[in-house]
Amino acid sequence: MTRTNRLGAAIAVAAAIACASSGCAVIPVSGPFTIDEGDGGGSMSKPFQRMIAIPPRPRWSPQQVVDGLRAAMAAYDGDTRVLMQYLTPEAQHAWSPDGPVTVIDNGYKLAFDPKNTAEQSAFTLTGTQVARIEDDDRYVPANADLSWKFTVVKTPQGGYRIASITDPDTGRPVRGLLLTRADVDRAYRATNLYYLNSPPGSEGTDTNRLVVDRVRLRVRPTESFAETIVERLLKGPSQALQGAVYSVFPPEMRVVSVRQADERVVITLSGPLAAYEEIERPLKLQLRWSLSDNNVVNGREIEVHLDGDTAEPMTVEANLKDTGQDPAVSQAYYTSRGAVRSIDQEGPGLPVQGPAGQPNTANTDLTVSAQGDLVAARSKAGGIWVSRVAADGKWERWIQGDYQDLTPPSWHRDGTLWTYDRRSGAVLRCYPSGGRGAERIAAPALDGLDVTSLRIARDGVRVAVTIGKNEVRVGALARSAGSPMLANFQPLVLPDSQGKDEITDIAWHDGEHLLVLSNNKASQTVKEVNVGDGTTETLPGYKDRFESLAALGDRILGNTADEILEFNLDKQGWSPKINADVGPPIFPLG
Repeated sequence: MTRTNRLGAAIAVAAAIACASSGCAVIPVSGPFTIDEGDGGGSMSKPFQRMIAIPPRPRWSPQQVVDGLRAAMAAYDGDTRVLMQYLTPEAQHAWSPDGPVTVIDNGYKLAFDPKNTAEQSAFTLTGTQVARIEDDDRYVPANADLSWKFTVVKTPQGGYRIASITDPDTGRPVRGLLLTRADVDRAYRATNLYYLNSPPGSEGTDTNRLVVDRVRLRVRPTESFAETIVERLLKGPSQALQGAVYSVFPPEMRVVSVRQADERVVITLSGPLAAYEEIERPLKLQLRWSLSDNNVVNGREIEVHLDGDTAEPMTVEANLKDTGQDPAVSQAYYTSRGAVRSIDQEGPGLPVQGPAGQPNTANTDLTVSAQGDLVAARSKAGGIWVSRVAADGKWERWIQGDYQDLTPPSWHRDGTLWTYDRRSGAVLRCYPSGGRGAERIAAPALDGLDVTSLRIARDGVRVAVTIGKNEVRVGALARSAGSPMLANFQPLVLPDSQGKDEITDIAWHDGEHLLVLSNNKASQTVKEVNVGDGTTETLPGYKDRFESLAALGDRILGNTADEILEFNLDKQGWSPKINADVGPPIFPLG
């Protein structure tokens, strides 16, 4: 469907929404219809239902006016004219749709004040806040009670208008849109944007790797979703990755058009852009993966033009491959009596070469580097020790410290080794040579917190920490004034736990998904959480409780006290793998 046809179809749709006290119902005027923005694969758009807001009617009751405002918020498309008609002139100055979007569960309630009169009424909306969509389009999960008070007055012209929207506990005005989960599911799309782990033009084997920034973008009837994605990509990363990732697109860059031409997608940009030879590959990677991963340009080449530039356009190949985010070694391992052994297809494999493959009851929390050539362990002899996987390898202490004070070691994909020293309250990093000793890395957001584990993600950018026994926070490895710093930490909201479940283990699956193993008196849960927006999948349990987890690609391993199991995606259950002398499973990094 062309842009003109899409717009015509959108104009043909009109709907009013009336919200009952227990939720929100859709009352069609000449719809609502699903506007076919594409076939889900070949088009550059996404199917969605668009609601057209209607202004308040003179004969509406006060509650209908409140319901109408809520419906107009759900239909909001950036034009404030209909929304403002629900408000008195004074309220129009006090309230604004700008700011974070508050998302509540669908089953909210609207109660009226028994002191209401014919001239003034008050209604209190109560429900559970499930998320917040920030100004930078981040979807931040929440779990909190929410109350908004709507005061409605009769106008001299007749009819009712809303005089104020406040917090009933404080009396302070509240701002921004209030949407239900259903409203967000209808009007927004979870979207993966891709940025770089290093500045454009950097050289080295670990440059131009992609890092996912997950946002929620509102579907617009006046433009293709492909255009919406490119426009948002150019704005740069969300606050979750600020200072930690890079983009080839300067802040001044703008989208002129995104259109389909035969079997190509033609993107025209306006603004300064570095010489193609310096940014060609990272530009291709950012555009290709941001569009392909969201299923809007499947199988098509992309042409990139600069407005007014007569040079040949840049062609982004349809089969462009990422340089990869996973480690070079995908071999699975496990520990047995302090020795690292491989896991073969049939079960237990051979011990690794050198001292890391020999039993050692002093070593715990063993972990394997990205290349599979180094093994690190927290030692009861004190400190973090490392051995090469080689016949002539030997254990060397890379990081000093007491066993109880240091968290289990975590490898970065660049070969550095990380831990947290609980006694000094410091994040420590050690280079591969080990000779430079450990250096402190700034992490002001962790000051004064009880950090019990620290894990670097496979993308080399994100970082997960556990705080005490019940909390997980996710941040990023950023740079401040040229120096590394752990920053941008946010709590990870785990559904149904209310922060009471004890976190037993965390493990990165990739750069975007974190496995969380948690326990309470009654049960144990294994959750895989998309750290970008909190989307959570709960894996089936097992008859025995797991002690730790490891994951990579399409594989998830866990160990109980007696056996190692692998999660079977087809059967959606756990299959025994090894059942003698088992310890934690290991994948490189994670």
